[in-house]
Amino acid sequence: MSNLTLEVNMKKDLTLYRNIGIFAHVDAGKTTTTERILKLTGKIHKIGEVHEGAATTDFMEQEQERGITIQSAATSCFWKDHQLNIIDTPGHVDFTIEVYRSLKVLDGGIGVFCGSGGVEPQSETNWRYANDSKVARIIYVNKLDRTGADFFSVVKQVEEILAATPLVMVLPIGIESDFKGVVDLLTRKAWIWDDSGDPMNYTIEEVPEDMKEQVEEYREAMVEFAIEQDDAIMEKYLEGEEITIDEIKACIRKGTRELAFFPTYCGSSFKNKGVQLVLDAVVDYLPNPTEVPPQPEMDAEGNKIEGAFAHVDPEKPLRALAFKIMDDRFGALTFTRIYSGTISKGDTILNNATGKTERVSRLVEMHANSREEIETAQAGDIVAIVGMKTVQTGHTLCDPKAPATLEPMVFPDPVISVAVSPKKKGDNEKMSMALSKMVQEDPSFYMETDQESGETIIKGMGELHLDIKVDILKRTHGVEVEVGKPQVAYRESITKTINDSYTHKKQSGGSGQFGKIDYVIEPGETGSGFQFESKVTGGNVPREFWPAVQKGFEQSIDKGVLAGYPCVDLKVTLMDGAYHPVDSSAIAFEIAAKAAYRQSVPKAGPQLLEPIMHVDVFTPDDYMGDVIGDLNRRRGMIKSQNSTPMGARIKADVPLSEMFGYIGDLRTMTSGRGQFSMEFSHYAPCPANVAEEVIKEAHERQAALA
Repeated sequence: MSNLTLEVNMKKDLTLYRNIGIFAHVDAGKTTTTERILKLTGKIHKIGEVHEGAATTDFMEQEQERGITIQSAATSCFWKDHQLNIIDTPGHVDFTIEVYRSLKVLDGGIGVFCGSGGVEPQSETNWRYANDSKVARIIYVNKLDRTGADFFSVVKQVEEILAATPLVMVLPIGIESDFKGVVDLLTRKAWIWDDSGDPMNYTIEEVPEDMKEQVEEYREAMVEFAIEQDDAIMEKYLEGEEITIDEIKACIRKGTRELAFFPTYCGSSFKNKGVQLVLDAVVDYLPNPTEVPPQPEMDAEGNKIEGAFAHVDPEKPLRALAFKIMDDRFGALTFTRIYSGTISKGDTILNNATGKTERVSRLVEMHANSREEIETAQAGDIVAIVGMKTVQTGHTLCDPKAPATLEPMVFPDPVISVAVSPKKKGDNEKMSMALSKMVQEDPSFYMETDQESGETIIKGMGELHLDIKVDILKRTHGVEVEVGKPQVAYRESITKTINDSYTHKKQSGGSGQFGKIDYVIEPGETGSGFQFESKVTGGNVPREFWPAVQKGFEQSIDKGVLAGYPCVDLKVTLMDGAYHPVDSSAIAFEIAAKAAYRQSVPKAGPQLLEPIMHVDVFTPDDYMGDVIGDLNRRRGMIKSQNSTPMGARIKADVPLSEMFGYIGDLRTMTSGRGQFSMEFSHYAPCPANVAEEVIKEAHERQAALA
């Protein structure tokens, strides 16, 4: 490649970049909206429809068949000289991990809401994730052509349910089957599309006579809210001077970047109406990579280093985050957001998590499932590197001469597991290899071999999550499997404090072993995991043996004393002990700690904990009593119930063990109209009768294996 080309590449204008995500509740029209954006930006020529299973970004068979997005797909396109890197994320709750990791690397987002469904359960979860990641957003109320659509009702729900401030930028012209366009409040112009379905077939006209008063009222409210961002412009406005459109835009841009409000648009993606104004808003109001706070760099303990940041600058050392691994027919693709520096084909880069270097053999820019080879990429880019061997989601890629670690991604623990075994005897190795690839791609999916039974166990975030994984095994990897009964990821903990002592002594045959420990085992704070402290003074247990005592307890808590589930929220304090100058060793103290755990935990009031899920149900009003009654029967604790124009929203905390098969029951109860979303909330003690049953089952399983 010539130096001139490289120089041109290096001088990309980052102010013309927008890294954005599109996220919403399942079926609000994210993927259809992405399709329209690709059509309008000239990236595709024929629009693919989700309901026909032909959407560009839904390229997995499972996505095309179910009409839902499972993997977030990355694509690049151009609008008004700006490069948009777009990630279309899933809406279904079991795949929120995809939304979470996408938000981590984006600078802005489009929150899509259904004009009739409004703020649905999953859009609330996604909005909360976006708030946590401090991502600037614009709101797009889609499907205004649908029966029951109400733009103003959705705006109100955004205020009430999301506690957010929508800044209304357009008003709909007509509604439901009469929806034909929007009025742009900034320019006071009406955009009207014909019924040909061609997004380019529109005219810009004067505001319809019957809307003029409403337009002026909303425009004034929008201007007054926007100019609060700039004292000088506000003063000018109060003195009666005319504010220019550019000045209003500058204020809206500032307020959007600072999350003071969210510019709100509407349209019908399916009918190709209103998407252009959303694209204009992405360019006008969402931040470019240089306008978002730089990523902090971390030390080896995971703490932020004072004053160390990955600044968006191609001249600085390389800092990039691998946010997604995807295996396809061309090899492993590592989706990467570059925060500083550049990556070029042939470079050697360091994976700071493993300490290993790898060579960049190929670099590609993604467009859904097709790709364009590129020679170099720089700060601000989202690209895929082909063929990385040791990289996993959340790893930092950096310059070997200037290593650094970026803030990693934190993924929730799985709450459900099933045993899988291949239907064909010879498929064991094939299944293991396929599962290993799938684990690399999805950090919320786990695989392990049960030491006692030899079974392969897969773990995930919900029934649908594991259902899709089994489907991928069959379709993508050609392995059909038998699936066991879903198992809940129970935990164990203790309720009492125990002061105890244990002596490990072995004199027979060979060198002796000796280690005595006096210790306190007590319940820890909820969510504290395992904690260890030593208060030994005077050298009765030499300092070099403390880590061995910690290791012995730490390895023991994997198996609780009630039913063999991991023991959590436990604190061990080593108070005193004794050692022998010849017979004591690290291994002797480790064995003492393991035996101490088995001796003391049964006396410490052990209890079984079960995962409690936060369940959010939407149902038509007629079925509300049935749904609440059913949740109560499932040991659910109703947290809130609210009526919306479309039906009732019920929020409850329900044990996961009671939620298997809930989607089928809910559909039966509500004549197919109910929806729900579910995410892990916390662990809580099991009622005695449930605990007895779980413990009995665990003992029967262990006896069968013995």
